[in-house]
Amino acid sequence: MRLAFLGTSDFAVPTLDSLCDAGHEVALVLCQPDRPAGRGRQLQPGPAKRLALSKGLPIFQPQVLDDAALERLSRLEMRAAVVVSYGLILPAALLRLPPLGCINLHGSLLPKYRGASPVAHAILRGETVTGVTTLLMNEGIDTGPLLLQKATPIGEEESAGELEARLAVTGAGLVLETLEKLSAGELTPRSQIVDRQTYAPKIAVSSGRILWSLPAAGIARQVRAYNPRPGAFTRHRGRILKIWRARTAPPSGGVEPGIVIAGGGTLQVACGESSVLELLEVQLEGRRRVSGEELLRGRLIASGDRFDDGEAWQDEGPA
Repeated sequence: MRLAFLGTSDFAVPTLDSLCDAGHEVALVLCQPDRPAGRGRQLQPGPAKRLALSKGLPIFQPQVLDDAALERLSRLEMRAAVVVSYGLILPAALLRLPPLGCINLHGSLLPKYRGASPVAHAILRGETVTGVTTLLMNEGIDTGPLLLQKATPIGEEESAGELEARLAVTGAGLVLETLEKLSAGELTPRSQIVDRQTYAPKIAVSSGRILWSLPAAGIARQVRAYNPRPGAFTRHRGRILKIWRARTAPPSGGVEPGIVIAGGGTLQVACGESSVLELLEVQLEGRRRVSGEELLRGRLIASGDRFDDGEAWQDEGPA
């Protein structure tokens, strides 16, 4: 099938790769413009563009989808457009352009968790099951008719990055199935009832601040949900400490939230409701990632130290 593909991030890569491997004709790959990255802040292509370059696919990176961009797309004679983590709003004229429509892959079981950060919000809310959805795009945000869905359990200690990588691969297969069934007339799009209570907006960097007065189970979900972006963090002696992996530990009554408990060689922190969080992987500002035990052995932190509560902070957290 002759297609246009619109995608930018890592989540888009497995779908683009699968479309090519399955023999679909990807007539054009649209990606967001290159962004500055690294210490030198040089312009770098996104993951989907790097794959497209390796496959010799034509690439188009408009700043906006204006009339000139639509004119180029109208000449493709595509049957469908596949959209996966693209990042730009599609105008109504583009949505109407392909005969089979613009097919979007979303990282949740819609109508739950519409929006930019479905994986993180599913973990934050303690969901045990999530999945992927293909839908026909309309002018709303993830509100179009549903096509296919596939569910998967969420691991008890699975991070958002790990889960998103799994969903990207599952979603690639679902996109192929969707295209096959749409082309054969075997799919009937289903209208969805939009649930505004589970909207999943973009996560702000400041959301990663840890409030130690909260129960450890909730903080553990925060650490998982914000790994790798934007990262959960606290402060220790004025420096940012990012927490990459953590789990709940047996409760320890009588210790004030935010106080370090260094018992048995493990790095633990007292939290709200007499709960305790064990820090498994951490990163002190200006240093590499290490285990909690290694941080203790290096005497960079000690039992009785206090982590600052995010409510007292005046800035926006780490860059």
